[in-house]
Amino acid sequence: MPRDLADRTDVEELVTAFYRSAFADPLIGPIFTEVARMDLDHHLPIICDFWETVLFRAGLYRRNALQVHYVLNARHPLTEEHFDRWLQLWKATVDDRFAGVKAELAKTQATRIAGSMQRRLEGRSGSEFERIGRRAATGS
Repeated sequence: MPRDLADRTDVEELVTAFYRSAFADPLIGPIFTEVARMDLDHHLPIICDFWETVLFRAGLYRRNALQVHYVLNARHPLTEEHFDRWLQLWKATVDDRFAGVKAELAKTQATRIAGSMQRRLEGRSGSEFERIGRRAATGS
């Protein structure tokens, strides 16, 4: 039975495995390799800071992930299909290596982050509750 995510070493294992599959993916791989020209050796510690902060409240990530994606989106529009594939690969990578409360949190937070980021890049609210409207006031 796989173990749960417990520390930075586990986050590094997860993130490294994820990017290995993402870079090789025919849909999103070219975005990382050809559009963003991501230097994984440079990026890996930053993204590990991000996920360690998300999962363990480490307080290590102090950048603006959305801004980076705004710039990328301007160069190559990121579609729902791209976000869905990213999330599919992330969840599969988590499930292949880990199981437990933190592993479930990694998948839940990735779903929330992907959805919020996609909505924001489309010029909408980042909230998943944006469709909840107000009822019109009645005259009584």
